[in-house]
Amino acid sequence: MRDLPPDLERLRVLETWLLLSLDRVRERIAAVEREARQHRVPAPSAGPPAGPPPAGSPGPPTPAWGIADAGIGIPAREVHRGDCWARGAALRPVSAEEARTALAEGVQACEVCRPDRVLTP
Repeated sequence: MRDLPPDLERLRVLETWLLLSLDRVRERIAAVEREARQHRVPAPSAGPPAGPPPAGSPGPPTPAWGIADAGIGIPAREVHRGDCWARGAALRPVSAEEARTALAEGVQACEVCRPDRVLTP
């Protein structure tokens, strides 16, 4: 490890600086998470979407849950919340029960929207 000082005194100084920096980063993470919780849109319920979209709204309603099949850019099947930005363009809408079954059968849960946290007991 040639990029570190050879003596104990300087190594201890470096350790202290790194710990203080880590504390500052963790404090900032906590602040950003608090802010995100205050502005978070509630996760969809385990039930179906609430009613049809308002008249004049563009496109079909966003499904509450879906499965993205493996393909270009998607290495394996994944269960997603319908509003997940990482779902890809070919999300197949499914019911909450179908999503639960897929998760129980080993289909991967999206690392971004984490449907497993809402759908599994």
